[in-house]
Amino acid sequence: MAERTGSVKQQLANLVKSSIQATFPGLSDVEPQVAVSAKFGDYQCNNAMGLWSRIKGSGTEFKNPNSVGQGLARNLPQSEIIESTSVAGPGFVNINLSNDWISKRIKDMLVDGIQTWAPILLVKRAVVDFSSPNIAKEMHVGNLRSTIIGDTLARMFEFSAVDVLRRNHVGDWGTQFGMLIEYLFEQFPNWEDVGNQAIGDLQEFYKASKKRFDDDASFKERAQQAVVKLQGGEVKHRAAWKKICEISRSEFDLVYKRLNVHLEEKGESFYNPYIPDTIKELTDKGLIEESEGARVIFLKGFNIPLIVVKKDGGYNYASTDLTAIKYRLQVEQAEWIIYITDVGQQQHFDMVFSAARKAGWLPQPEEKKFPRVSHVGFGLVLGSDGKRFRTRSSEVVRLVELLDEAKARSKDELIQRLEKNGTISDWTDGELEQTAEAVGYGAVKYADLKNNRLTNYVFSFDQMLKNQGNTAVYLEYAHARICSIVRRSNRDIDTLKKTGTITLSHHDERALAFHLIQFAEVVEEACNNLLPNVLCEYLYNLSEMFNQFYTNCRVIDSPEETSRLLLCEATATVTRKCFELLGINPVFKL
Repeated sequence: MAERTGSVKQQLANLVKSSIQATFPGLSDVEPQVAVSAKFGDYQCNNAMGLWSRIKGSGTEFKNPNSVGQGLARNLPQSEIIESTSVAGPGFVNINLSNDWISKRIKDMLVDGIQTWAPILLVKRAVVDFSSPNIAKEMHVGNLRSTIIGDTLARMFEFSAVDVLRRNHVGDWGTQFGMLIEYLFEQFPNWEDVGNQAIGDLQEFYKASKKRFDDDASFKERAQQAVVKLQGGEVKHRAAWKKICEISRSEFDLVYKRLNVHLEEKGESFYNPYIPDTIKELTDKGLIEESEGARVIFLKGFNIPLIVVKKDGGYNYASTDLTAIKYRLQVEQAEWIIYITDVGQQQHFDMVFSAARKAGWLPQPEEKKFPRVSHVGFGLVLGSDGKRFRTRSSEVVRLVELLDEAKARSKDELIQRLEKNGTISDWTDGELEQTAEAVGYGAVKYADLKNNRLTNYVFSFDQMLKNQGNTAVYLEYAHARICSIVRRSNRDIDTLKKTGTITLSHHDERALAFHLIQFAEVVEEACNNLLPNVLCEYLYNLSEMFNQFYTNCRVIDSPEETSRLLLCEATATVTRKCFELLGINPVFKL
């Protein structure tokens, strides 16, 4: 297996770092600043101004930022990557890449596989905590966002050779179980014999037990005692709890199966036995104080304390989340713990993280060291009326039905189109089904991921299933079209990969190739900033650039056919990897 060399930007940053050290031996702490250049070269090094502010007035040979830039350009090590450099204005070093090197990088990827383009990240093991629905409640569109965003982040880290622990922190513990268990015992004294039938539709069962809880004081009291019995490990109550969790889990799995998402469940109940030790450690360290009957941690910068033990002696989200952080750091040895929930939980996580730092489990953020924790917040899903997304009866939307509708609509549109252009006889039922699934589910995922996650977005089947503009449908079409170009050439692409060469003489060939080799740094940026939309933007721009190339550069039967087919194949390969990272299945004909 060929080695990963890191992204192009990373390789250039290493060259710039060598130049800084050669030019200014005393300033070894300066980080190289390299960015894609909008105008004057392929990349630009922007270190000169910062370096100048540190050396001016120290009797240096450099007279201004421009001369610092000249020095940096002069001291860049010899490299096959760089064709030429120039220095502009206040010392910006413009770097042009060698066409031969770009061609070779693409050709090597085609031979050795796109894994060689995976970025090299600083983190070795990460926990990604996502999806996390509540047992006995319907999974809602908020869980959908968390599931889609979390899965994509996990996929990008996994591609980058990070050991990812995908954690489903389900709400499987707490006061609602007393109500559910007591209602089960009351309605079905022989519930063990009746099995799943006793509970039937879990949502309806939940509503009925909640109504009973709200309306009947003696039932409420029995329900509260049932919680105590469950937490005390009473066998009958534990068995009922397990049954309810099992039914709920099989409903969640219907969603995960459609989305092709894999998670390992470690819910609230998993951390419950470890909470007393956590509270003891925090008490021994003098962090916990009494306040109005509860036990709390006062934190700098927050006007309310973090309650870790409630007045009634019970534990809460904060006690569980602090215990989970400690477990993930000390037992699972995670270097980065990433939580994907809606933005409404931002303050809760800020306080939990602050308490973990106060306990000495985590470094301060300004130290920029591992281990670290991040809350990945996301906005609401809105209906076309601009309000929170609901069904007609103002109920929360059932995710399985939502996904099935996306698939059904996608299938209808596909069949209509194939009937219209007379090619439906070329398709088997299995192909229609698979394609409708890939496009339908892919459309839902992409519509979510292409937005900056912090914004609210409007859920619209009509918009997401359009075959024009920045949609999964358009991108699937673009991919299928490239595959058909390669097929129509009747050339053996695997042989061409080994024997052919890529030349970049036309402007649009060069632009496409340059965009292709930026793939690794885009994944790197999306991982470091926890922003999947960066990858979506890259993918959409890639398909636009391919269109430009294909419009202006004839591929089949042109003198440059071999080189251009290799560019087509490279574009298809990178597109497929983007799809895979976004959790979307590619289609090869449409």
